[in-house]
Amino acid sequence: MSNVIIPPFTDPEQAARKVQLAEDLWNTRDPERVAAAYTEDCVWRNRVEFFEGRAAIVAFLKRKWTRELDYKLKKELWGFRGNRMAVKFEYEWHDDSGQWFRSYGNELWEFAESGLMRRREASINDLPIAAGERKL
Repeated sequence: MSNVIIPPFTDPEQAARKVQLAEDLWNTRDPERVAAAYTEDCVWRNRVEFFEGRAAIVAFLKRKWTRELDYKLKKELWGFRGNRMAVKFEYEWHDDSGQWFRSYGNELWEFAESGLMRRREASINDLPIAAGERKL
C-alpha cells in the first residue's frame, strides 16, 4: 500500500492506515521528516501554542524532543469523515531529571487534496508516572 493516502476518507482500514503512518513518522523523532507530512502553510494548535507553516513545525518539534526525551507515541483512530479525522493518542517521555510522564490527548486533523495535513488541533494532558509504570 502506498504511503500517500488522500481524502476523502471512506474506508475504516484506509483511515486507520493513515493514522498508523502518522504514528510511525512521529516515532522517528525527525522534525524535518514529520514536517514534510504537512502543507507548507499548515496551521497548528498544540496545547496553548498556535503557529503556522513547516518551518514553525520543525522549530516546535526540535524544542519538544529536546525536552521530551525517549519519546514513544501510540495513536488510535477515533473517527473520520471526508477530509477530516479525530485521533486519540498517548505518549511517554522523561525530562532531563529522569521524571517519566504519560501524555494523553486528542487531535483533530484536516487534510488537503494532496493527502498532506493542513490543520492540526491538539489538546494534551501530562501525568507524571514512575519508570516502572511505563507501558509503551
